[in-house]
Amino acid sequence: MYRSHNCGQLNATHINKEVTLAGWVQKSRDKGFMVWVDLRDRYGITQLIFDEQRTDKSVFEKAKSLGREFVIQVKGTVIERESKNANMATGDIEILVSELIVLNSAMLPPFTIEDDTDGGEETRMKYRYLDIRRNPVKNALLFRHKVAMEVRKYLSDLDFCEVETPYLIKSTPEGARDFVVPSRMNQGQFYALPQSPQTFKQLLMVGGMDKYFQIVKCFRDEDLRADRQPEFTQIDCEMAFVEQEDILNVFEGLTRHLLKELKGIEVAEFPRMTYEHAMKTYGNDKPDIRFEMKFGELNSTAQHKDFGVFNSAELVVGIAAPGCASYTRKEIDALIDWVKRPQIGASGMVYVKCEEDGTFKSSVDKFYDQSDLKKWAEATNAKAGDMIFVLSGPADKTRSQLSALRMELATRLGLRNPEVFAPLWVVDFPLLEWDEESGRYHAMHHPFTSPKPEDMKLIETEPGKVRANAYDMVLNGNEIGGGSIRIHDKELQSRMFSLLGFSPEQAEEQFGFLMNAFQFGAPPHGGLAFGLDRLVAILGGQETIRDFIAFPKNNSGRDVMIDAPSLIDDAQLKELCIRLDLK
Repeated sequence: MYRSHNCGQLNATHINKEVTLAGWVQKSRDKGFMVWVDLRDRYGITQLIFDEQRTDKSVFEKAKSLGREFVIQVKGTVIERESKNANMATGDIEILVSELIVLNSAMLPPFTIEDDTDGGEETRMKYRYLDIRRNPVKNALLFRHKVAMEVRKYLSDLDFCEVETPYLIKSTPEGARDFVVPSRMNQGQFYALPQSPQTFKQLLMVGGMDKYFQIVKCFRDEDLRADRQPEFTQIDCEMAFVEQEDILNVFEGLTRHLLKELKGIEVAEFPRMTYEHAMKTYGNDKPDIRFEMKFGELNSTAQHKDFGVFNSAELVVGIAAPGCASYTRKEIDALIDWVKRPQIGASGMVYVKCEEDGTFKSSVDKFYDQSDLKKWAEATNAKAGDMIFVLSGPADKTRSQLSALRMELATRLGLRNPEVFAPLWVVDFPLLEWDEESGRYHAMHHPFTSPKPEDMKLIETEPGKVRANAYDMVLNGNEIGGGSIRIHDKELQSRMFSLLGFSPEQAEEQFGFLMNAFQFGAPPHGGLAFGLDRLVAILGGQETIRDFIAFPKNNSGRDVMIDAPSLIDDAQLKELCIRLDLK
């Protein structure tokens, strides 16, 4: 056998025991008459000792030639370590080596295989198999495994059944761009890789599976960000004979379970917030509620003075940044420049210092007196020592700008503690969004989302006012999951397709299989999908998902390790009846 124990297993109870270990050389220290080698595997590090007096001469000389990342096997005796290391699980012992076999030599790695490496991101992604040897990446992948196992355990205990759905499916026009796969057997036709298993899980409910889940790969050909990859993993779930409350309770329970089992945290509250309230109070539909800084609308107190900028604005709105009254003019100007960047797009910003003596000092003192500014403080819940920041302009745009400023201030003030978890549900989304460019409605979630029962009467007369029976799970300012009660009636589904601009022929061509299934006894059903990559990253204290994926793509959607995507040869293209014109 290659090893009797792993490199994180041995301790003082094993002293005088003969053992066999195998792993990678982390580093070695040659003192001439003695060589120490740190041997590493997935489980930890064990120190090896080669002694000129106690070790066979050939073994001793071989030990002197070992380089970093050599793969070796050793046999020896566990002995007590003279200089113990309390920071290592194996720090009380070392192995006096009697036999050494070099299983594989190694070139010098392009970066150090240590927690704090000297490798840049692009280099580490090119040599990802080396990066995985480092503790931060290795531990991230092990943590992902724990999350997935806890999910499977929790859902299986609730009688959910894991069912695999196809990867080669039909392209549909809704949602993001599809990745397409040419069919050799059906020339000129294409499969699409699934953006989600949405219709299949609904068909499983028609099939009577009742409770389904799947930890499944999904694919979207869209622009990338730190929390987005072209291929990603969902915890995809569906339930039959349920209402919204049933689904919220199950997956609130899952979130509580994960936080308790993986982080040792009991969640005291799991609030619910309407979409309308979230947008008005936080400026976005995934608010971070670990801190305050709620929006205070100031139209009634800031307009009708002589300040034209506010008077002409659709919305005047502010937030109170705690403890920021001490900001210098240089710091304030830097924030003003920050909101004026193209990414944010504000034309300027007004500020009010809430002094400790109860007075106010603002950038618009010429137009507003102390009683006016006091009302601003009341509207934004500002206290002595706070700073009020005010933006104005078109309502939706201004709320979005202030939301970005709120998050930036929270980051600068250290209010986004990754070890504090504040989940919530956002509910009652609009069912439809009007798109000026296309001149038609688009589904805010997807075309299979059911309207709220109490809004059903509006679907013919005022479809823009209909709320969706939909819900998003938000954790620390990130949407980690979302779902809805589905339409299970063919006539209502046909009406939904019509609102979205599908002709009857188009709806039949794209979704006829689902509409037909609804005629054979479709139960009421609904579900939810968590983004596993994002969920794991947030639980792991990060907001970027890359290190929690074994082999991620870069910001251009490339796998720099295997150099994909890549060209294929002309013979393959000919076989698929594809001609490329790259001019």
